[in-house]
Amino acid sequence: MQQDGNTLYKLIVLFMLDKVDFPLTNSQISEFILDQGYTNYFTLQTAINELVESDMIGIENIRNSSLYHMEEAGKEAIDMFEDRISDAIKQDILSYFEKNRYKLRNEVEITADYYPTKKNEYYVVCKVKEKGSILLELKLNVMSKEQAIKICDDWHKDSSDVYSFLVEKLMMK
Repeated sequence: MQQDGNTLYKLIVLFMLDKVDFPLTNSQISEFILDQGYTNYFTLQTAINELVESDMIGIENIRNSSLYHMEEAGKEAIDMFEDRISDAIKQDILSYFEKNRYKLRNEVEITADYYPTKKNEYYVVCKVKEKGSILLELKLNVMSKEQAIKICDDWHKDSSDVYSFLVEKLMMK
């Protein structure tokens, strides 16, 4: 990893991604780093963009979120340079994950997005994943953008009920 002013912030992002078995959103990474006061938003976004450009982290865009995951080059970099992160920062990260793991995982494993198909028609894709495997994928055609947005917005809070209902209904004889 080349040495520059953003190296510590890049290493913090890599360390965070290395310590979870699911992707993290830009918001999740930013919330932690900014709340800790390690740097400002613009410096952090520059560091994240440089990690993406150097293929150390991968990005997937879902609706209004960017999800980041570790790439092999990033894994190699954090393995070589992890010692450049202070023990105090590492402990802050590990404590944050211990306290928020379920919430963080839930935010990235329950997704919904929509796509226009025809004039005034939209295709909505809702997913529930567990450790990267899809448990449920629901695809719907709806007649308006407003309906598509409403379904996507409600999916996070209702996905568990929908999943339970479908399993129960399909298991009945």
